[in-house]
Amino acid sequence: MKKVRIGVLGGYRGTSMINYCKAAANAEVVAICDKYDDVLEKQKAMPGTENVTFYKDFEDFIRHDMDAVVLANYANEHAPFAIRCLKAGLHVFSECLPCQTMKEAVELVEAVEESGLIYAYGENYCYMAAPYEMKRLYEAGEIGEFDYAECEYVHNCRPFWGSITYGEEDHWRNNMYSNFYCTHSLGPIIHITGLRPVSVVGFEGQHVAGARAVGSKAGQFGLEMVTLENGSLVKSLHGGLSRNNDWYCVYGSRGRLESARKDAENGEVDRIYVHVGDVYDEFAPVQNIRTYLPQREFDHIAKDFGHFGSDFYCMYHFVQKILGDENADIIDVYEALDSFLPGMCAYFSVLQGGTPVEVPNMREKAVRDQYRNDTRCTDPKVAGDQLLPTFSKGTPDIPDEVYKRMYDQWQADLVSDSGYTHAAMTQGAASEDEGSHL
Repeated sequence: MKKVRIGVLGGYRGTSMINYCKAAANAEVVAICDKYDDVLEKQKAMPGTENVTFYKDFEDFIRHDMDAVVLANYANEHAPFAIRCLKAGLHVFSECLPCQTMKEAVELVEAVEESGLIYAYGENYCYMAAPYEMKRLYEAGEIGEFDYAECEYVHNCRPFWGSITYGEEDHWRNNMYSNFYCTHSLGPIIHITGLRPVSVVGFEGQHVAGARAVGSKAGQFGLEMVTLENGSLVKSLHGGLSRNNDWYCVYGSRGRLESARKDAENGEVDRIYVHVGDVYDEFAPVQNIRTYLPQREFDHIAKDFGHFGSDFYCMYHFVQKILGDENADIIDVYEALDSFLPGMCAYFSVLQGGTPVEVPNMREKAVRDQYRNDTRCTDPKVAGDQLLPTFSKGTPDIPDEVYKRMYDQWQADLVSDSGYTHAAMTQGAASEDEGSHL
């Protein structure tokens, strides 16, 4: 089988993609790029990297002889690197998120269209067992017409905040707004239904003491009420509440599909509950409920990969798409933006006092033309005079000693070779960090 030659930008989060290339028959890793020496040294020490070329400079890396690039750099920096790679003739697998401004969204779409190359968005939560089974059942008509959904991605990262922000005050995690990291919750619903979001109302949690203690300047969580093109609604919740949860629930005209909640300790997001039927009498409801752990072709390999094995499946489909498999299930650039832009627009809604905001359809050039110069975001390097506050009541002022403490925490983890970052390196597993930027 022909192997797709892949380069990986970002050696922490990129570990899972690197491990895919080592395990799969259809790909090989040929180059790894990261700005941190310790990341490169740890990757060099890993088995199977003897023929890999290592880079600290992206300009050297992008000239390497390869077919595709995995972008596992910082979450707010993917679009500029994706555009560079596409223009250099390289297929792109982009980690979350696809962009951070409307201007970048426009430029990304047009770079993909002009290149004719494969762009795949790595929203791995779409490929977890229960959400992916929901997609299969929905497409088969199991629950009829889509009516409503709820989705949650709650991840309290504060206990290891230093290890994923490196004590950098300007790290994207410290400066994102509450609705920014929305695609782990909303993305699977968009992937299941294939419906486009058209408007959104946003809400944010308070800026709590726990967030201030680690240097985060955003509200504790974001919430979006999204209207889809068929008039149905989705409630999307995500952020740093005190207890973690990944959960999806989809209602149709004939029934409901739902994943297990984390506290059920019954397979979590791998387990699905299917409640369907043609007849439902409110006085004598017909119970037709089944539950199971969906099985897929490569589960015996995927089980060793992060995010409940979904890291394997999203990479598998990306590589198969490059190899010409028309059935490969990738998330293209339009769907990526359909999953992300509701979060951005939800924060615009928050700043406007909770009024509905239209979600632009970036498939249409006339729509894109309206946003070519829209740099609204919380990143001062990108926003210019359109800089937004990280919290609706104003960007919090956090003492320098907080970031010094987070830096010390990260250094302690490196010295002890323990903690969250080490787990990400050795297992390629549950890291939510998007790696190192250049």
